[in-house]
Formats: sequence, C-alpha cells, structure tokens
Amino acid sequence: MPELPEVEVVRRGLVRWAAGRSIEAVDVLDPRSLRRHVLGAEDFVGNLTGARIRDVVRRGKFLWMTLGDPTRAHPQPRDALMSHLGMSGQLLIEEPDAPTEKHLKVRLRLSAAFDEEGGRLPTELRFVDQRIFGGMFVTDLEPTADGQPGGLGSENLALIPRQAAHIARDPLDPAFSVESFHRRLRERRTGLKRALLDQGLISGIGNIYADEALWLAKMHYARPTDTMRRPDTVRIIDAVTAVMVRALDAGGTSFDSLYVNVNGASGYFARELEAYGRAGHYCRRCLDEGRQTAMRRESFMNRSSFLCPFCQPRPRNARM
Repeated sequence: MPELPEVEVVRRGLVRWAAGRSIEAVDVLDPRSLRRHVLGAEDFVGNLTGARIRDVVRRGKFLWMTLGDPTRAHPQPRDALMSHLGMSGQLLIEEPDAPTEKHLKVRLRLSAAFDEEGGRLPTELRFVDQRIFGGMFVTDLEPTADGQPGGLGSENLALIPRQAAHIARDPLDPAFSVESFHRRLRERRTGLKRALLDQGLISGIGNIYADEALWLAKMHYARPTDTMRRPDTVRIIDAVTAVMVRALDAGGTSFDSLYVNVNGASGYFARELEAYGRAGHYCRRCLDEGRQTAMRRESFMNRSSFLCPFCQPRPRNARM
C-alpha cells in the first residue's frame, strides 16, 4: 500500500496539473470504485460536474481535493473529493486520446489550462485501480478539532473531511507538534514501532518507512515508549522526516508497476533502502565503521521488521 511519500508525490502532481481547474464531465466506468459514496454514481457525478478543484490536501495517507463554485472568485469549499488509493490505486493525468487503461474506473474531464510556457495541459484525470481496494467519494468538510489547517496543502483552511478527522497529523504537516506527540507517545506504554504505525498517534508511517527511520535513529522497534525522553522523540521524528524527504526526492518507493505518480513514472527510493528487505545483507553503516553485521528480519504484527542487531540492540524491557 502506498505510504506518505507516495501519496505526497501524487498530491504534488495534482497541485501542478489539476488545481484551479473545473470538472466539466465525469464518467463512471466501474461503480465498485464508488462504494464509499453511499448515494451512488448519479449523485457522485452530480456533485462533481461543474465544480472547481480548489486545493489538493493530504493528511497522512489521506488525499482529497477541495471543491468550490467556479462562478465565485474565491469560493469557500464545502465539499471534497476524496481519493483512497488502497493497494493499487493510481491517479493519472492523460490526454483524451491516450489509450484507455485496462483497469480504468473513473474519468474526470477538466477544463482547458496551460503551463507557464503556454503549453496546453492534459484534460483528463483518471482513477485506475487493478485490485479495487481503493475508491473515490464526495464528502462534506467540517472544522478541524485544533483549529489548524486540515492538512498539507490546505493553507489556512481549517476544514477536513470527517472521514479523515480521526487521523493524526504527520511529520511533514506544518501543524505537527513534537511536544504533543512526545506526551501522547509516553502515555501509550507500547513498543516504539507499534506506536509509529498507529495512525491515531502519528499518521503516514507504514512498515517500510518505520523500519528505515528506526535504523537511521539507531532504535529497536520494541523500545518501550514510556522510556522515551524528549531528545529520543526528537531523534525518531527527525529520522522519520529525513527518510520521507529522501523518498520524496526519489519519487517514492515502487516495488512494481502499481504505484506511479500522475504522469505514470515510478519512484526509485527502493534502491536506497537501508533496512527494509535487506535481511542477510551487511548493514551499510556497520561496513562504514569497519564491521560486518548482517541485517536481520524478525516477525512483527504478522509482518516483518528489518534491523541491524548491532546498531539497534534489543532492549531488556522490550515491548511489542
């Protein structure tokens, strides 16, 4: 499933290619991708046709486009188009004459627009989903609980779809508070990786980036959260942020053709992974320091954790 950097890559592409444009027509090719829109395909089409995409916002792995009235100069959005990518969802910007993707589910025709050089932008936004675990739906916006912007990309708009309101802020969100996270982290009394994967505590971190951040911070996944001092919390947040920024620079992590950005290009961060999937290979940090320590894979929450046993020693009071 795409993690925060992959979703952020898509968000940035939509900001460039779709924000500010009106939706002129909507084609629903597979109603199964609208199962979260409880009023059905006709209502979905009616809500979108004629609306303008104002902002493209992300909180954690949740992505939405705020919708405004194009007849008003500065429309206050009331609704949002949420896109859940699931395991294989893709949002692609295409020309109308581009070949139709095999698993195309929803197609939006956008108003004409031009880039800074005067070139005409593609006019179709396509939702493609091979496994149909993702989907799209229109939903209301409500005030955020803390009065801060809903997520990255919402500027000063303190609104959020109610389906994302329970999700905590992520480290790339300007409104993310290390102090608040540290306090809540110590209250959890659980293992550190389990806490990092808790989207109600901190959002956007999945298995891959948790392992990468823990390796970078030299922390074991079973470190008890109630033993975390503030400098420890700052260190793990700095590591999470650094890993995600590197992943964004590489376009995300693509292990197959299912994750691509809006132009269909895959990310290359998988080539730079230090921990995830490297069991049996030498820890690169240890090699730099003159040691030959093999990375290890351990079972964790019906998944896997990858770590260096030298750099990330298991604590005596480990908590899973």
